[in-house]
Amino acid sequence: MTALTASPRLKRIQRRSVALLVLGCALNYVDRSTLAVANPLIRHDLGLSIVDMGLLLSAFLWAYAAFQLPSGALVDRLGPRRLLGAGIFIWSLAQALGGLVGGFWQFVGARVFLGMGESPQFSGLVRVVRDWYNVRERGLPTGIGLCGSKLGPALAPPLLTVLMLAFGWRWMFVIMGVFGIGVAILWYAVYREPHEVDLTEDEKAYLTDGEAPPVAERVTWADWKQLFAYRATWGMVLGFFGEVYMGWVYQAWLPGYLEIERHMSIPKTGWVAGIPFACGVFGSVWAGWLADRLSARGVSPINSCKIPVVIGLSGMAGFTIVAALTPSTFVAVAAISVALAFNGMAGAMCWALASVAAPRHCTASLGSIQNCGGYIGGALAPTITGLIVHNTGSFVPALLFSAALGLSCALVYIFMVPGQPIDVSAFGDKRVAAQ
Repeated sequence: MTALTASPRLKRIQRRSVALLVLGCALNYVDRSTLAVANPLIRHDLGLSIVDMGLLLSAFLWAYAAFQLPSGALVDRLGPRRLLGAGIFIWSLAQALGGLVGGFWQFVGARVFLGMGESPQFSGLVRVVRDWYNVRERGLPTGIGLCGSKLGPALAPPLLTVLMLAFGWRWMFVIMGVFGIGVAILWYAVYREPHEVDLTEDEKAYLTDGEAPPVAERVTWADWKQLFAYRATWGMVLGFFGEVYMGWVYQAWLPGYLEIERHMSIPKTGWVAGIPFACGVFGSVWAGWLADRLSARGVSPINSCKIPVVIGLSGMAGFTIVAALTPSTFVAVAAISVALAFNGMAGAMCWALASVAAPRHCTASLGSIQNCGGYIGGALAPTITGLIVHNTGSFVPALLFSAALGLSCALVYIFMVPGQPIDVSAFGDKRVAAQ
């Protein structure tokens, strides 16, 4: 049987949706980066130690992780149009308020609201891709959408450094917050859910071709709890813990690492720190292309995503070790650049896994459960790294610990995530029968 293809109208919707996702994800990560880029100035102005900054960097991440569980279920129930629009607005308002803080605890409060607002972004992305792409074609759009999470950190150091040096770190926060509110309005005005579009029967057939029939339209509390009964869910949670931990060691501390360990000036750091994250864009897009090619060659959708995840985690760990041990700043930056290309590869396909492993009505829920585990790792990364650097006077032990964790989590994906999707028969049986 010949696989169905997307109509010209669906392709336009797909391109528009992915473009908005790239914009949202890039903004998401630029806003996360403001604290890392302004790290030295904020520490000076507010009288914070390196340990204090590690705790402040983690405040966003703990809030982000905590709000993952409800946000994914809300995306599945209310749809990404409303949830992502509201999320972008909330986090942008919190970002602007970050420029008005007067002390440590006020800054913690602003970062907590930033984490709450950002929590639906990536589970919403997975749901958008699931809603508008066939199961055999989700790797590349996920990779392109997720490349915003690398494009943002690549743009952030030069962009934010220019704003910070021109207007001060406080106005840098305010300017980015006002811009984000505009993006929130754009998302809600342009994006549409599938049920808001009058789809033809052929278009509906394309979107569901190759998948088990949906058991329900909206996730319930029972369905959400059922996801925790599967080994695949726990494998994705534990594996993503390591992937996000490794990414946030660099996300939170790369500018500080270049200034403290490699003795770069703030202006030079602003440009050099963007290079590794730009490489992450390539890794994310290439991983999506690879996953779709593997799927086209008959590899199961889950294994098509899992293979790039394992390669990405292993590659990132290997090049992090090189960065830790080399005496050359040039080699260290080059190794970190390759490591973040592998990080982009692994991160994008971890999210793609959620789009092919879960029942349709639980897609965002599984993605957010995975992301909760991941961002517990992400929340620990800045604090643990700060403590190791404080106690040893070097980033080397912190980078080696991160690499060991990454290799361990590659094994988690190999042995705990099966090659078949979660069985939908356990979901929604009574409701389907009643309908």
